[in-house]
Amino acid sequence: MSEPITLEIPHKLGLAACKARVAGGIDKLAGMFPGGAAVDHRWEGDTLHFTVAALGQRVASRLSVGEAKVRAEIDLPPFLALFADKIRAKLAKEAPKMLE
Repeated sequence: MSEPITLEIPHKLGLAACKARVAGGIDKLAGMFPGGAAVDHRWEGDTLHFTVAALGQRVASRLSVGEAKVRAEIDLPPFLALFADKIRAKLAKEAPKMLE
């Protein structure tokens, strides 16, 4: 298993509004992976655990929502680790737009 992609995304929504925005954007987040589609998701407190199916692989991800930032952690399987830089760049560019 490769190192997870981690990213912190600042926001000004507050905790409840940010959680609602994240919950409503799961399919958009899944679309940031090559051929990605959300398979399942569940909340544990303020952390959203979700799995994305992408190119025949399963990607486990966590989004920890805080008052002023969201911490994303994505565990890429070895095959998708080849795309880690592209996935990280796309997340860094697109994820903040979801939290505006």
